[in-house]
Amino acid sequence: MNKQENKKSILVTGAAGFIGFHLTQLLLKSGYKVIGLDNINDYYDVSLKYGRLEILGISKDTVTHGVVVESANRNGFHFLKLDLTERNALQQLFIDHEIKYVCNLAAQAGVRYSLKNPYTYIESNIVGYLNLLECARYNKIKHFVYASSSSVYGLNTKMPLSTEDNVDHPISLYAATKKSNELMAHSYSHLYNLPTTGLRFFTVYGPWGRPDMALFLFTKAIIEGEPINIFNHGKMIRDFTYVSDIVEGVKRVIENAPIMNEAWTKENGISKSSAPYKIYNIGNNNPVDLMDFISEIEKQIGKEAKKNFLGMQDGDVAKTQADVTDLGEDLDYKPDTTIQQGIEKFLAWYLNFYQ
Repeated sequence: MNKQENKKSILVTGAAGFIGFHLTQLLLKSGYKVIGLDNINDYYDVSLKYGRLEILGISKDTVTHGVVVESANRNGFHFLKLDLTERNALQQLFIDHEIKYVCNLAAQAGVRYSLKNPYTYIESNIVGYLNLLECARYNKIKHFVYASSSSVYGLNTKMPLSTEDNVDHPISLYAATKKSNELMAHSYSHLYNLPTTGLRFFTVYGPWGRPDMALFLFTKAIIEGEPINIFNHGKMIRDFTYVSDIVEGVKRVIENAPIMNEAWTKENGISKSSAPYKIYNIGNNNPVDLMDFISEIEKQIGKEAKKNFLGMQDGDVAKTQADVTDLGEDLDYKPDTTIQQGIEKFLAWYLNFYQ
């Protein structure tokens, strides 16, 4: 058996996405064999997705729907263009590659998009997610890790937001699908002893970020001399978390699967269970005022933004802050990238990529 076959096989869905790309890079460096899956939909510019894949050694010209491609970098990365709703092909992928771990980052993202395209969220975030759970169940996966979202906190106002808080009041369909993912995972952990961990991400930013997110939107508009839209009249606070800090936390979670605890009761905390199940917040625990965030972008670009101050958007919240106490205690997780450093790295990437 060669070294490549000895590597732990992990399926990363959404591998051409922002977080999936960065996680794949880290896992490959850490000695994993990564099977990346993505449907490369046109929710945003696909050239950005193919640009990420190019870094991983996958040329756009080699990508064919339903066919696994091996990286030209010979780094243990394989890629498959596939949608999670394609159940039979997904099942075959698990068999062919003897997958032992899953990190599901594939989902229809975006709070505001869910107001206009609800069916897309059910197909991807519920039906596709169920297909993946079924594959994990039948192939006896060692750990099923999946992206949840800080959006599940909905109408909660107590800060910082804790995994011990009730999350029964989502204010967007996107958030409701993420809460559904957590509930579905628990049922599979309980019924089939499948170790699952959900990660509630808090405002991830950095190089190769999504064009629909604040840092990307603001940077593009300021450079091009266009106005930026500032919602809730600027009275917004976000727990911005740099992507390298995020994926380091995800990797630690993947390598530490939860175990059964038959002595568990609800008083021990609702983010745990008698089943092999866990929920973590993954964020910076250092919230930043949106206007300060914009000021730092202006400072580093060297140009003041034209500003449109608007009311609150449907489905949005005024403040987020992650309580990451349990992730720190369990896995020694501590983000250390400052906003200044993170914005500087993003701008360096943006200016290079878009020349």
